[in-house]
Amino acid sequence: MIDIYPHGPTELFNYQDGKLYWKVAPSDFVKAGQLAGRKGTRGYSQVKINGKMYSLHHLIWWFHHGYKPRYIDHIDGNPDNNKIENLRMCTLSENQANAKISKANTSGYKNIFWNKKRRKWSIRINGKMIGHSDDLEEARSLAIYTRKQLNGEFARDV
Repeated sequence: MIDIYPHGPTELFNYQDGKLYWKVAPSDFVKAGQLAGRKGTRGYSQVKINGKMYSLHHLIWWFHHGYKPRYIDHIDGNPDNNKIENLRMCTLSENQANAKISKANTSGYKNIFWNKKRRKWSIRINGKMIGHSDDLEEARSLAIYTRKQLNGEFARDV
């Protein structure tokens, strides 16, 4: 059985260009030198070690920095880009601020929805109602400005 503790992933993997390769054969089915990980249900690659699933981007962060933060953000929003320079430690709210627009969104713009009661476009960011507007483009401008003020480098428009 492979033990990831106490030395972390550097004993198990080699890193190259956003990917991890097994240094050792973890099972009869996987050989040393083979690419580690497979696509998980939420779009992120995962690696199984001792029956426990680890997100590949978390292992890569741990490999480079020697510790595992709770949240790691893909700067470009692409879960397949696990290059270390595309990963950054973050809080849950920062990670959510950098999330892509929801598929359920009907306005076409992040944080903006049609408020039936007011009959206006409403802007909600970080769970707070920011304002309302008759004009969708005006609402978008306010949302972009507010996201930048509240979320800084983690603000994403689309």
